[in-house]
Amino acid sequence: MNEDLAAQIEQQREFGELICQKLIASIEKLGFLTGIISSYPEYQAVQFQLTKDPLTGKSNLSGFWYDARKQRIGRLQFQSDDSCYAEYDVVQNHPTKKQWFVEKVTAWGKMDALKAEPSLLRLPE
Repeated sequence: MNEDLAAQIEQQREFGELICQKLIASIEKLGFLTGIISSYPEYQAVQFQLTKDPLTGKSNLSGFWYDARKQRIGRLQFQSDDSCYAEYDVVQNHPTKKQWFVEKVTAWGKMDALKAEPSLLRLPE
């Protein structure tokens, strides 16, 4: 890992851990029973790389979460304007609203104004 990438990963650690907590809280708020969700987002599990922001030309820190089969299950991106976007797959039927399927949870914003919500899909009747 190059030094610039390692430095940016460490620089964003506090924000990244806050994002993970926000995603986890969004999942838990749905009411899944213990053991239904097999994995939760962890900052140290993200595989990062630096990408160029096409608008500013600056570097963004972008990464993905993968499951044990190396399938992508989420992404986390820190933008050059100090904002973020994250999504993490849930892929489960809603635990209490049988007509809904929980596709993923998303988080976005800046450290002092971070928001998160689930992405629900209506199941066919």
